[in-house]
Amino acid sequence: MATMNFSIPDDLRNAFNREFSGQNKSAVIVRLMQQAIAEADQQRRRQAAFAQLTAARAERPALTGAAARASREVGRP
Repeated sequence: MATMNFSIPDDLRNAFNREFSGQNKSAVIVRLMQQAIAEADQQRRRQAAFAQLTAARAERPALTGAAARASREVGRP
């Protein structure tokens, strides 16, 4: 297992110690790191999906305003 050292503001360290007193702080930090990694991965996947959808948009046929209006009016009295 590796050891990591971080420099953080004293007020943040004090708030963390108060909030998680009586708990294994290393386990809390590991859980937070795992969440951060999962969120970063999810963000990357979202960006890739958005890029793929955006790229495909240029290949899809466009609907003109007149065609859209005509399709809305089909079957109306």
